[in-house]
Amino acid sequence: EKDEPGEEVQVTYRELLELTCRLGNTLKRQGVKQGDRVTIYMPPCPLAVASMLACARIGAVHAVVFAGFSAESLADRIQD
Repeated sequence: EKDEPGEEVQVTYRELLELTCRLGNTLKRQGVKQGDRVTIYMPPCPLAVASMLACARIGAVHAVVFAGFSAESLADRIQD
């Protein structure tokens, strides 16, 4: 569900799997490999879920930071 009432996005398991695989391949092409650390900074949405699953699929450790943090807070969370 989105922030606005009545607005929702439905994603099938197949769509989520396809998106997850595409994102995983994109991460690998960017040089992300098993054991690397990835910070996901985006609002809660199906793409954020697929990003987390893509990191898990390739074995990258991931941390999720939802939008709304200041630059300093974001830097602290990435450092942690």
